[in-house]
Amino acid sequence: GNLIVCIDRATRLVKSQQGAGKEYVCVAKLHNKVEGGKAKVAKALETLTGALFQRPPLISAVKRQLRIRTIYESKLIEYDEERNLVLFWISCEAGTYVRTLCVHMGLLLGVGGHMQELRRVRSGIMGEEDNMVTMHDILDAMWMYDNFKDETYLRRTIMPLEVLLTNFKRVVVKDSAVNAICYGAKLMLPGLLRYETGIDVDDEVVLMTTKGEAIAIGIAQMTTAVMATCDHGVVAKIKRVIMERDTYPRRWGLGPKAQQKKKLIADGKLDKYGRPNANTPAEYLRAVSSDVAAAAVAATSSGDAPATPGKMDTDEPKAPEAGSSEKKKSKKKKKKREDSSSDSDSDAAATASEKKKKKKDKKDKKK
Repeated sequence: GNLIVCIDRATRLVKSQQGAGKEYVCVAKLHNKVEGGKAKVAKALETLTGALFQRPPLISAVKRQLRIRTIYESKLIEYDEERNLVLFWISCEAGTYVRTLCVHMGLLLGVGGHMQELRRVRSGIMGEEDNMVTMHDILDAMWMYDNFKDETYLRRTIMPLEVLLTNFKRVVVKDSAVNAICYGAKLMLPGLLRYETGIDVDDEVVLMTTKGEAIAIGIAQMTTAVMATCDHGVVAKIKRVIMERDTYPRRWGLGPKAQQKKKLIADGKLDKYGRPNANTPAEYLRAVSSDVAAAAVAATSSGDAPATPGKMDTDEPKAPEAGSSEKKKSKKKKKKREDSSSDSDSDAAATASEKKKKKKDKKDKKK
């Protein structure tokens, strides 16, 4: 049946496809005739939906331990009463063993059963109708490329990785923000260009360029309505980067303030880490301090505390600091230890002197 084979950068999307589930068409062989007929078989198949306990079969590629797998939907296609064959379709979670499901169906019907044939008709978002090719097709396409440098057959058999992301909601990013995201930066509102409707917080979205190239899979931190009304904040945090670094040029650190800072560092008016030194101009220091003060005002204006800390009223008692109380506690503990150790030393000395006295008394008695 259907199997998604990811190559190169597309391997980063395997996990997202595993979570999308799978669909199978199966032929199960029952070991005896069912008394209730097709209706009873359909009812048994309907019972085996939802979360089910499964233990992998004897011949399996995983550890044989009990686990829970979900059957989302099932449908009986055909039941052959003469040959005791059941043809059905199921949609299930990745990691479900259909062999085990057929055995469970046989147990429910009271006649026993096993799987005879199985075909996967959908894996992730790719189904049988979505340009499925065989390994022979890929072999022939590669032969054509190696011998005649003809890419047309390779382009038909190998699809771009963006095909796997068509079910995600999309967010278009400015070209200037692409490389920062490739290095793991969060997507901020200034880097946002376009967005899809219906995005909610914690939804998985695909970040893409204006050309339609996938940059990363992210987790939305804003709804569509908030993106439309706000002018600052985090749009999405990155879950999985897809694009290679430096595909797009670096565009961070090119603003006017960053350029001024770089020039001051080059002239020796700031140290190599961008910190002020003796040669730093007073204008630059004033500008930096005013920016810091403005940020502090913005941060505290939403709270109950005053924007600028003034002088404390002398009548109000000062709250004890957490650090000083911890120090006092540690000093008390040390004193207790010292006292206990001194007590134990004195007890030991007393017992030793008593033993010596007893020995002397015994010697005197013998004499």
